Amino acid sequence: MSDVVIIGGGPAGASAAIFTARAGLSTVVVDEGKGITRRAEVNNHLGLPEGISGPELVTRGRQHAEKSGATWVEGAAEAIEGSAGAFTVRLADGRELTAAHVVLATGTSVTLAEAAGVATVPGTEPRIKQIVSVDADGRTSVPGIWAAGTVAGVSVHTIVTAGDGARVAINVISEVRGERHVDHDVLPAAG
Repeated sequence: MSDVVIIGGGPAGASAAIFTARAGLSTVVVDEGKGITRRAEVNNHLGLPEGISGPELVTRGRQHAEKSGATWVEGAAEAIEGSAGAFTVRLADGRELTAAHVVLATGTSVTLAEAAGVATVPGTEPRIKQIVSVDADGRTSVPGIWAAGTVAGVSVHTIVTAGDGARVAINVISEVRGERHVDHDVLPAAG
């Protein structure tokens, strides 16, 4: 059993995975290989003044998450069953993943969330019809299922969804540990 299964490998999912894995939580990302970032040309992402293609940004996100200790599983999640502390995520090819927490980072799709009984509401971004209803920390109406990124109602911009994935991951880690989590590395002191 993993501590966290993150469904979606775009900026929100990969960013969440980087934080949870770096914090020592066993983290699995399920990525279907689709999503709007894979069709984007990104020229407004902090730290990338020359721009980057969406596919390259997704590839780098995966590489960073894996380097941080996350396991990447290619496939489509079909169902989330169980309850907090004991979820089973069923994949289209028959594989099953178990986890204490699930993070939905499914971009524009609420299909999986709705099938799991997660409450949705009308979207507020242009062309986003439905989003998952979340509280201020990213919790959904189903205990143990969280949501981050566009599916949780934040702006579709990659830098915003990546930040939201990190924010929700920090809240998951904080809940698991029972204290506020901070992840900051410090440069070595100058000699």
